[in-house]
Amino acid sequence: MISPPPSGPGAPPAPGGPGAPGGYGYPQPGATQAPPAPAYPQQPATWTATIGPDRDYFMSMMQRSGPEAAGLNLPAYSPEQQRTLVGNQLTIGRRRHSTGDTPDIDLSVPPEDPGVSHQHAVLVQQPDGSWAVVDQNSTNGTTVNGSEEPIQPFVPVPLQDGDRVHVGAWTTITVRRG
Repeated sequence: MISPPPSGPGAPPAPGGPGAPGGYGYPQPGATQAPPAPAYPQQPATWTATIGPDRDYFMSMMQRSGPEAAGLNLPAYSPEQQRTLVGNQLTIGRRRHSTGDTPDIDLSVPPEDPGVSHQHAVLVQQPDGSWAVVDQNSTNGTTVNGSEEPIQPFVPVPLQDGDRVHVGAWTTITVRRG
């Protein structure tokens, strides 16, 4: 014969009795339970890019470049462009007039940066909503945050808020989260 479970003060609640949890995490019938918290999908942060000439980057490029760069001059005036980063990827380069192919961030608009390849780099959205830059084996390479060493072609480099992507002879793309 099986004895009934102990009862009284200090005894564990009887299975299925008042205050006892239901089996396998389910409440007992008639028990009150707070409704689950509503699940709100987390909206990804908005990222923007500011694109424009960068005197410091230009000067460092001139110091590293060979004689072919002697004829380059930083544009006297070039307004910054603002872009919201949308979609899964944005291409960076110069319009190819022969085919009409135009990158998302077109650096062939006056003043055209002659050091930018037609298919220079790509900004790629990461699964967490952040962005990375991928050099597309460009002629002059892509650097990040003033580094003298170009990033490896076809290898995504994660970007943080405020990072600066340098392409061509003078163009810097500053990415911002917010």
